[in-house]
Amino acid sequence: MITRILLALDGSPRAPGVFDAAAEIAARFGATLLPFRALFVAPEFPAAAAGSESDALPDYLTKGALDELVRITGRPAPPGIRIEAPVVRFGSPWRLIIEMSEELDVDLIVLGSHGYHGLDRILGTTAASVANHAHRHVFVVHDRTERLVPHDGGSSPYRVTGSRPGPAG
Repeated sequence: MITRILLALDGSPRAPGVFDAAAEIAARFGATLLPFRALFVAPEFPAAAAGSESDALPDYLTKGALDELVRITGRPAPPGIRIEAPVVRFGSPWRLIIEMSEELDVDLIVLGSHGYHGLDRILGTTAASVANHAHRHVFVVHDRTERLVPHDGGSSPYRVTGSRPGPAG
C-alpha cells in the first residue's frame, strides 16, 4: 500500500508536471505528498558562498526554493490528498532524496527525469542514482513532450526532445 510519497522537485520547468503525476498517484491511493527540494552549491563557489554564518546565500536559496515549492504544490490537486509542508536541504540531490525517503519512511519516491546528455552519460543522472540506490519504490516522470523516434530509421527507439530532421533525400 502506498500511503506516503516523497515528491522530489527541482527548479526545472518540468517540476509542475512531476507534481501533477505525483498528485494523481496520491489521489488513487489516498496518500500523503511530502514535497522536497535538494539544493546543491557548486564547488566552484567560494567557501563563504557554501554556508558560512555571515553569508546570506543559503538563506536566500532556501527561501526561493520554499516559495517555489509552495507555488507548485499550491496548484489545484485532486481532492482528498494531503500535502505536507515542503522541506529544503543542501547537499548531493540523489543522496538527500534517499536520506529523506528513509527518514520519512515513505513508500514511494517520485521525481522527474531530465534527459541523459553530456556528463550525465558518464556520471549518471539524479533519477538513475536514486533508482539504483533507494530501498523504496521509485517512479520517474518523463516529459510528455518527448517522443520516441527511431535512431537510424530502424526499429530501435530512443528519447529525443524537439523535432528530428528526416532522412537526407
